[in-house]
Amino acid sequence: MNSLTTSFAARFPARAEQVFCNRGRSFALFRPPRTHRTPRIVCMAEPYLITKLESAEKTWKELSVKLADPDIVSNPSEYQKLAQSMAELDEVVSTFKRFKDCEKQLEEAKALAKEDGIDADMAEMIAYEIGTLTNQLKELEENIKVLLLPSDPLDSRNILLEVRAGTGGDEAGIWAGDLVRMYQKYSERNSWKYAPVSSSEAEKGGFKTYVLEVKGNCVYSKLKYESGVHRVQRVPQTETQGRVHTSTATVAIMPEADEVEVVIDPKDIELTTARSGGAGGQNVNKVETAVDLFHKPTGIRIFCTEERTQLQNRSRALQLLRAKLYEIKVREQQELIRNQRKSQVGTGARAEKIRTYNYKDNRVTDHRLKMNFELTSFLDGDIETAVQSCVAMEQKELLEELAQSVATPAG
Repeated sequence: MNSLTTSFAARFPARAEQVFCNRGRSFALFRPPRTHRTPRIVCMAEPYLITKLESAEKTWKELSVKLADPDIVSNPSEYQKLAQSMAELDEVVSTFKRFKDCEKQLEEAKALAKEDGIDADMAEMIAYEIGTLTNQLKELEENIKVLLLPSDPLDSRNILLEVRAGTGGDEAGIWAGDLVRMYQKYSERNSWKYAPVSSSEAEKGGFKTYVLEVKGNCVYSKLKYESGVHRVQRVPQTETQGRVHTSTATVAIMPEADEVEVVIDPKDIELTTARSGGAGGQNVNKVETAVDLFHKPTGIRIFCTEERTQLQNRSRALQLLRAKLYEIKVREQQELIRNQRKSQVGTGARAEKIRTYNYKDNRVTDHRLKMNFELTSFLDGDIETAVQSCVAMEQKELLEELAQSVATPAG
């Protein structure tokens, strides 16, 4: 059956005889002459969406004109800036065009359905097409809503991921080590590169603290939902009587910050050096390569031993300090937004208990999503479903906020 998604006005000209095939037989439709008129298209999307879409389309057209300006073309930095802004609107504008085309076809199909001289088979075909176009229109509108959501400017950044042992003694350190391996495996699944920045090993295994640098495509956009308290319920390796213990580890996700975004006054830093142990050659215990950095205003202390030279460790320590200070700033902004939105998906509250990992039942429970996952694969780095569920929940909250902000008059 031929698709009717093309323009009905073009497919059914006045005084023409059209032959259709349906269910293996042909039939003709004779239409009386009628006065040609352009059907009135009534936009079916919510008014606030159309306002934003028309504004985006207008901006896109203005940018396309500017990009053709010789003065702009001769200025590479300005041209690149405008081209990037236009590229960010490309998908919105193209989706809006498909939406309007689909809406026009739907109105034409509805108008044709009301005309005289249409038999039952043709009416069935038109009804089918109306249903198909209606579903397409709804899908396009949902896509548009997501495209119009404000993007997080930090989403494309690399991160420093810190895992810190919480309550639970030696078992908490072991659990922190398990989480580090989980994030390393998840990074490998995403083809991200990771490297240790700073670590402090626990006596019975695992880590007291571990900081991992993760680089790749949109790292922060996925891992930002991992900030918070991760609780484990299991029989520890240190338990002799088989009792289940509850331990915790805290995860902090810190977007990388450059020197321009975070200015550190040298007077606020106390920096000492020490000899470090481990791999590093014959001079590792003879030369003071480890760096102990203390930031007086915040009380943040960083001990770096991972690199082979003092200069490299100092650079790493300052990189981590900048990320920590930037994260404090970001967290304060996010807390303000959380309080305003009462968000369920936390990206800034370190004290928020986000998951429980239950070894007895082989189950991971995400308390924000109210969803369960299989523990073994989860710890093997298969956390993408949980991440995307967090993304979907946040998008839902932002859509509700967007609709409310338009519905509620200012003032």
